[in-house]
Amino acid sequence: MHGSANLNIMLKAARKAGRSLVKDFREVENLQVSAKGPGDFVSKADVAAERILREELLGARPNYGWLGEETGATEGADPTRRWIVDPLDGTTNFLHGLPHWAVSIALEHKGEIVAAVVFDPAKDEMFYAEKGQGAWLNDQRRLRVSGRRRMEEAVFATGVPFGAKRTLPAMVRDLSRLMPMTAGMRRWGAAALDLAYVAAGRLDGFWERELKPWDMAAGMLIVREAGGLVEAVRAGESVFDSGSILCANQHLFGPLAEVLRAP
Repeated sequence: MHGSANLNIMLKAARKAGRSLVKDFREVENLQVSAKGPGDFVSKADVAAERILREELLGARPNYGWLGEETGATEGADPTRRWIVDPLDGTTNFLHGLPHWAVSIALEHKGEIVAAVVFDPAKDEMFYAEKGQGAWLNDQRRLRVSGRRRMEEAVFATGVPFGAKRTLPAMVRDLSRLMPMTAGMRRWGAAALDLAYVAAGRLDGFWERELKPWDMAAGMLIVREAGGLVEAVRAGESVFDSGSILCANQHLFGPLAEVLRAP
């Protein structure tokens, strides 16, 4: 796929940040880590990666706005466009030496995500999409969501709340209802990659509550461009406003949503 100039800027930035993260990942035991909250950490590697992304993305498009996990929001001279960035999705995996984490970059235009990149440096997998142009993996494979139709054949992923998150009771209820109906549940600890895996057909669906825009922005476009359906967990709500996401292929979205939305 030959992408737009903006997408190529995003791909280049993701690879540069990924190289920095891989270097730190090899020395993860020596990282200086400070706690942001229960189960939620920020590392020198995380901050360094966001600095690289900010320099690359705003260096190329200085008028765009910015929303980053570590550096927060900055309004740009162009109020219609902004970068939405998670420099290290899956920080806890990273800090424990688990090779499942990603760089996530989305471009928003007039409130809509129009370009997206999720890069897994540990496996050298680059998932990306532009609105109306499909979703791709490593310039070689066009992504399509799975074709499974039966809940008992489906594998779903979710994010189990850590610490004292208020949505833990809802998650326990979800799992108790879904586990007997499905082929399996997964909890990988990196929402951006969960979404990319749904787009690639590796997972049949994904849902999670209490997420931030940078956790979901890139992945949700990649899923949609791969033919999947994406909504908030509660019907009629906005994904970003609700902080929740529910996605699956067209056959399984309805049955999954019915279970998750039941009182």
